[in-house]
Amino acid sequence: MYNVSMKYFFIFIALIIIWSVFIEPNILTVSRIKVNEPSLKGLKIVFASDFHIKPYEMYRLKRIIRAINKQNADIIILGGDYVNGHKKGNSMTIDKIAEQFSYLKAKYGAYAVIGNHDGWQGKEEIITELKKNNINLLFNSSKCFEQFCIAGVDDMQTGIPDINKALKGTKTPVILVSHTPDIMPDVPYNVNLTLSGHLHGGQVRLHKALTTPSAYGVKYANGFLDDKGKKVYTTKGLGTSILPIRFNCFPEIAVITFY
Repeated sequence: MYNVSMKYFFIFIALIIIWSVFIEPNILTVSRIKVNEPSLKGLKIVFASDFHIKPYEMYRLKRIIRAINKQNADIIILGGDYVNGHKKGNSMTIDKIAEQFSYLKAKYGAYAVIGNHDGWQGKEEIITELKKNNINLLFNSSKCFEQFCIAGVDDMQTGIPDINKALKGTKTPVILVSHTPDIMPDVPYNVNLTLSGHLHGGQVRLHKALTTPSAYGVKYANGFLDDKGKKVYTTKGLGTSILPIRFNCFPEIAVITFY
């Protein structure tokens, strides 16, 4: 009886490993979020972050681009970490990634911030390639349209995020983009929504994330949070980091609409 029980236990563990390493990380989901913000009523954002594209993952990248374009967004926002790992050999080269980003289509275009992995692998090169392929960089800077403004800050780990500089000259309503949600304590209340990534939803979740690389534990792990009037949406992201696994934490692109 003991041997039979152990046999099924090891089968169960093997299935969990197969699912977490080979299946779930390659499932692409679309999360649809509705935010009550009348000043932005009718605006549709597609937010995607933490791509972590490995050298052999052109198919996955193209599938992500197709899924984003299928949403017919007013504006596309990219939250950083386009490359994978700390060294270039672990990632698809940024020129190939950025070339695929050039196919992104939205009414107001595509805007991006830089993540920590981008900083580690060469921030200037990544910014240059993104700009070359019609991706607008929000680097402690902003862009205003008729209905709203969007602002973005530098990465907290590899740079100096300057919220005041990013918001200078903007008018409300304004959407702020940061690779990490750890800037939230410093975000002013007149920002209507902050978009962030970096935490990958914890990658492994039971009823919630077990841990995240955040000074605030799992507070901002994923999803929409109204924190005493400060609204933030943290995406679970698209790729993996450190361990190539996801469990109960499906890769996502987020479609955010306002009403």
